[in-house]
Amino acid sequence: MAREFVLQGIYQWRLAGGSAGTIEAQLRQSREFIRTDEQFFTNLFKGVLSDISTLENTIQPFLDRTLSELSPVEYAILLLSTYELVHFLEVPYRAIINEAIELARTYGGSDGYKYVNGVLDKLALKIRAVEIESKK
Repeated sequence: MAREFVLQGIYQWRLAGGSAGTIEAQLRQSREFIRTDEQFFTNLFKGVLSDISTLENTIQPFLDRTLSELSPVEYAILLLSTYELVHFLEVPYRAIINEAIELARTYGGSDGYKYVNGVLDKLALKIRAVEIESKK
């Protein structure tokens, strides 16, 4: 649930702008927010928005197009998943990628989940190489 709210927040930020605090306050007003892990949401949302430039630079080499050509949903999913891969090492990379695929299936275009999966698989090989090698 927290990832869904983070996705919504990044989506809103990309399309309409606004401060992280304002967007976060709006998201917290949702009736569904009570079911969310607030600390995870806050860490992920604020972390992504404070690290946009680094995240974009990390993602770009694994794309077959520019970031501006990504749908806002794919963009948001790739940002939040990349942030998780880098900063939430206690979460298995496969779990992060699976969550991203589910978000893309639910909120993205018909084949967006395939694109997200392909990009994150390649990205994980770089960011989580030790974890991936240990699973072989």
